[in-house]
Amino acid sequence: MKTAESPNKYEIDMCRGPLFGKIVLFALPLMATYILQLLFNAADLIIIGHYAHYNAMAAVGATMNLNSLVINLFIGLSIGSNVLVAQFFGANNPASARKAVHTSMAIALYGGFGLMILGLAVAKPLLILMKTPDEILPLSCTYIWICFCAIPFIMLYNFGCAVLRAVGDTRRPLVFLVIAGIINVVLNMFFVIVCGMNVGGVALATAISHGIAAILILRTLLKSKGYCAFRLKEIGIDRAMFREILKIGVPAGLQSSCFAISNMIIQSSINSFGPLAMAGTTAVLGLEGIVYVGSFAFHQTVISFVAQNLGGQKYKRILRSFYGCFFCAAVACSVMGWGFYLLGRPILSLFNPDPEVIAWGLLRMKILFTTYGLCGCMDVASGGLRGLGYSFTSAVISLVGACLFRVWWVIAIFPHHRTMENLVLSYPISWFFVAGAGCLLLYFVYRKLLQSNCNIPTPWRGMKPGVPRGLRYLGGPK
Repeated sequence: MKTAESPNKYEIDMCRGPLFGKIVLFALPLMATYILQLLFNAADLIIIGHYAHYNAMAAVGATMNLNSLVINLFIGLSIGSNVLVAQFFGANNPASARKAVHTSMAIALYGGFGLMILGLAVAKPLLILMKTPDEILPLSCTYIWICFCAIPFIMLYNFGCAVLRAVGDTRRPLVFLVIAGIINVVLNMFFVIVCGMNVGGVALATAISHGIAAILILRTLLKSKGYCAFRLKEIGIDRAMFREILKIGVPAGLQSSCFAISNMIIQSSINSFGPLAMAGTTAVLGLEGIVYVGSFAFHQTVISFVAQNLGGQKYKRILRSFYGCFFCAAVACSVMGWGFYLLGRPILSLFNPDPEVIAWGLLRMKILFTTYGLCGCMDVASGGLRGLGYSFTSAVISLVGACLFRVWWVIAIFPHHRTMENLVLSYPISWFFVAGAGCLLLYFVYRKLLQSNCNIPTPWRGMKPGVPRGLRYLGGPK
């Protein structure tokens, strides 16, 4: 079946034409977006590290995993929107894609406000449960409360980006992030250096920049036509679309939240080493996010490419998408990981010049950064399964092989040898197990796909000769 022509220069038809070049074209703006986002966040830490007490830096680090825990459930739902819209794009069904878009934005709006209220209520108790030191607890609470007030904006931005990614548009979100990020850095310097607001100033600048990014993404969707068109008067939840978004998005969100929980437990163990270790780990987390860009970008890339080609019934291109994304993710993560590790000492000194803080950071980098290629393979396998509709299975593998394994490691292994190296070693071991299990499952799922010709979970019901699943259910090709 022929896929619709892309109605504007920002969209990418992933079902036809040279594949590898389109993978790179799609992924590079994602990589740049994520790197810039992390650089802007790193600017926050650099400003705090140089113009505030190290307790302020430790306070921000203590909130990172909690922040991820509270918002990742609904951010995971945006993956459901991405898969759904991409499948409709590949199947040439703009009417159903618009239903999915309006349902997605309604989830983002309503869910964002609900999540904000929940986050404000549980923030302090969870920080206490994580054994946040008393001397930084008030600072951590101030930071996280202000950040949680921006959750509705974060949700709208992420769901809007998911919709644009589904049709291949990764460039405009990059432009919006540049604008919001520059404003964030300027406001950070003003609030912290000029106004002396400490962590409160950094959090306020971050919240304002999220609001600007959300406004820009909404403006784009409101002006769009075709698959991404969004109209405020049509916002609402279509039950069928809502169920399908939940089937894919909830497991992804739960998986991300479970990762955050396991990381919170590890963070609690890091906290036991004291504020200097916490500050060193916080500095590395900023760099780790940049190394993670390969995993993030090609995880998102494989989801969109697999989903579009599934909708267009281009099964050979699905396999080629897997191979291309596996290779690119492994190379990108390995090159950046080793590069940062070899330059670790001078780079960490940019965040905080204290020699003890740098020493603690290098301990974490030695284990994580040299093995990050495994993380890239793990995320691509997970993204491929989600693009094919196996989001729940992907979540179970990650939950058992990574999250539960790390918790077990902290409880059973770490107490016998209480060092930072031993604690961090749980990460590459879990990546290896999950990547292996994910690749094995992908092999069996793809075999099943070829044998049954499209007998895999999709948002479609029924079959017409020559027409993908459910186009009868969703109104047929338009």
